[in-house]
Amino acid sequence: MTGKLILKDGTTYEGEAFGADKPTSGEVVFATGMVGYPESLTDPSFRGQILVYTYPLIGNYGVPDKKFWESSRLQISGLIVCNYNDTPSHYSSRQTLSAWLKKEKIPGLEIKDTRGLTLKLREQGVMLGKIEFDSLSSRVQPKQSQTKKEIASSDALLAMTGFEDPNLRNLVAEVSIKKPKIIGTGSKTIALIDCGAKLNIARSLVKRGLKVIVVPWNFNPLKLKNKLSGVVISNGPGDPIMATQTIENVRQIMSKKIPTFGICLGNQILALAAGGTTYKMKFGHRGQNQPCVLSGTQKAYLTTQNHGFAVGKIPKGFKEWFYNANDKTNEGIIHKALPFMSVQFHPEATPGPTDADWLFDYFLQKFLLNTKGTKY
Repeated sequence: MTGKLILKDGTTYEGEAFGADKPTSGEVVFATGMVGYPESLTDPSFRGQILVYTYPLIGNYGVPDKKFWESSRLQISGLIVCNYNDTPSHYSSRQTLSAWLKKEKIPGLEIKDTRGLTLKLREQGVMLGKIEFDSLSSRVQPKQSQTKKEIASSDALLAMTGFEDPNLRNLVAEVSIKKPKIIGTGSKTIALIDCGAKLNIARSLVKRGLKVIVVPWNFNPLKLKNKLSGVVISNGPGDPIMATQTIENVRQIMSKKIPTFGICLGNQILALAAGGTTYKMKFGHRGQNQPCVLSGTQKAYLTTQNHGFAVGKIPKGFKEWFYNANDKTNEGIIHKALPFMSVQFHPEATPGPTDADWLFDYFLQKFLLNTKGTKY
């Protein structure tokens, strides 16, 4: 089946379908990673987005077991690639990417000019779009056993004409867990605020001997009965100002001077809680090759990133910790005297380089164990 990606400005790209033949809409963004599509596609930060991969070959090593994903499901609204490979070759492959998309009802299109599409998004900025299938409405007829409500819902999907802006929704609430859960058995306890957390954040903490209590986005960790050694604010999708309850909870956590570490969206939430500002970027950072410089040094790290918003005004008492070597945008803040730190990139990687993995050790040794003399 053929389908179309239609941008809000009217630009249309035709392509061959390899996922579910289901219309969808969302924010069209691009990612520059060469590998790691199973991890990226399950990253909750992609919620509500139609993802365009700039790497020309996708699907060639299939989809691994669920234990290697970064959440329990696909998070994208739709997928656009240049060349899809339906005959994967890899020892870890358990299914094809096409089968995975169809199983989870996510459309995918093979569009040859993804280079032109990416250049457009870079020059004009990310924009709303939708995926449609011309022949679907004539090919699919409602069954006699369907109720009027089911028929209306089906017809609405088949005849979708509008563009939905996912950033107007509280995407964090959509991807967060619903009740606290405990991971690990360490002597020190960390609360991980789940704003759409990649699973490797908790794994990285547990690996360092910490007990992790994952809590919903709107749950205040101060209400836990456990004595907290620290708090981690996770990554997540959408506009950070939508997570108003998280921002307020972090503000209360900071008033208690509890060591706090923000990751990606957590960087923005920490900044907002401390009195800073955030803004929407033109096309964001998405990929595994973003260079981040440690402020005041000549040292740079290659990082995994997935965000469309950034910190603008750095809050009082903080200083810039990292900045992006490409566009000089903020990549992290750290308080000058108190145990608060955050980065815009993903130190847990998956996928991507592990250059920034040391940040977990830095947080643990500097703020939780008060180890002096450690240098990074």
